Amino acid sequence: MSATDIPRQGETTSPSREGTGPPDVEGCVARLRASLPEGAVITDRQKLRTYECDGLSSHRSVPAVVVLPEDAEQVATTVATCSEHGVPFVARGSGTGLSAGALPRSDGVLVVTSRMRRILEVDIDNERAVVEPGVINLDVTKAAAPYGYYFAPDPSSQQVCSVGGNVAENSGGAHCLKYGFTTNHVLSMTVVTPDGATVELGGAARDAPGYDLLGAFVGSEGTLGVVTSITVRLLRQPERVRTLLAGFSSTDEAGEAVSAIIAAGVTPAAIEMMDELSIAAAEQAVRCGYPEGAGAVLIVELDGPEAEVEHTFTEVRRYCTERGAFEVRSAADEAERALIWKGRKSAFAAVGRISPDYIVQDGVIPRTALPEVLRRIAELSARSGVRVANVFHAGDGNLHPLVLFDSSVPGASERAEEVSGAILDLCVEHGGSITGEHGVGADKVRYMGRMFTPQDLDTMQYVRCAFDPAGMCNPGKVFPTPRLCGEVPGPRRGAHPLAEAGLADEF
Repeated sequence: MSATDIPRQGETTSPSREGTGPPDVEGCVARLRASLPEGAVITDRQKLRTYECDGLSSHRSVPAVVVLPEDAEQVATTVATCSEHGVPFVARGSGTGLSAGALPRSDGVLVVTSRMRRILEVDIDNERAVVEPGVINLDVTKAAAPYGYYFAPDPSSQQVCSVGGNVAENSGGAHCLKYGFTTNHVLSMTVVTPDGATVELGGAARDAPGYDLLGAFVGSEGTLGVVTSITVRLLRQPERVRTLLAGFSSTDEAGEAVSAIIAAGVTPAAIEMMDELSIAAAEQAVRCGYPEGAGAVLIVELDGPEAEVEHTFTEVRRYCTERGAFEVRSAADEAERALIWKGRKSAFAAVGRISPDYIVQDGVIPRTALPEVLRRIAELSARSGVRVANVFHAGDGNLHPLVLFDSSVPGASERAEEVSGAILDLCVEHGGSITGEHGVGADKVRYMGRMFTPQDLDTMQYVRCAFDPAGMCNPGKVFPTPRLCGEVPGPRRGAHPLAEAGLADEF
């Protein structure tokens, strides 16, 4: 498809959406039930509600149908059937996403890959593994560990999140400072395109010839197709790992320590920061034993050859002390290291102990702007009366402010949304981005115009139109609508189409 073939805004190439009426959900379900094993197609209202949101529960929509494929062939059958009947579809893994990226369509099919959890191959000789999309992130490392290898991407939800979801969002995690995001660890994928065809992207080599379609797919948030297998890189476990915990009186001091460490040419595996409010929540939840009275803590992890780690550890300790750390300690063993990380990795859930509701944000700023932006967030919080707990990947400037509120209080949700948006404005103002690893999804669509012009957005949409000219694959996500390909926002709530036809299992 050439650029001149791409439909302009307001035009459509989707006869199923515009030319021949609404999606044929009834016909789609009948065909799916005839093609897939018993129990793979769900239309029972109560069961469907299990899938009405991902980790961002403020966005909800009950899908018309849920399909639970067990292999790649069943995924292809499902997608091809949706395409034939003009039914939009959304892929979902473990549902741990935080941008409403897997928000279902109330007139569409939700393709849930949670039954596709096979590790197909662990190829140590070539330092790679082949996994299905529903495989849990941490399980890849568990499979490789007996051979002295591991899978580097480690989102905080790695005990429950799936590799397919990591691919969709290009997830990072604490160690992305040194090892990069998911895209740096994916060699190839098998993908079902929106018309039901199966294609291979990438190859066994790290730099496959031709267009980088693999790079385009990773991080596309499920808008270009459904992945059915992923070949990932495995890394050799480092010779030495040392983890440092430093307590500071303020986030200003901690931010300055981060800048000093990076400016000195030291590249830790991870540098994480938590402020006073998030520390209090973590202590309540897991008793992690962070320095008492700290206004901020830094978790710095170094790994690699033993001599190098010991040298850089001494440097990092010195930079923290010089920038005001009143307590610096190192993990004496694996149990202490695990406890330090438990406080950080439980932070999002722990905030639920101090607030009934919260919004998880995901902005990015230059590291040098950390002290200034954190001050501005504190001022914004004080002025609005909305509490904000800060937890983030300080090493690469990926902020995760948690905006706290109580939805039972009139106007509280709206004020929290305003503060959340203002934080993203701060990130853009300082040369950053509205998302680092959680994605745009449905939640941040309205903020895309703050970073990009309409022409920018149309240009980006060309890629999506090339893969999915009918706009059936996870429509309404990432880009403001209506845009190219005739994409229009779908209904989020309302009557279930199968209930009206009398075909739902139990309504």
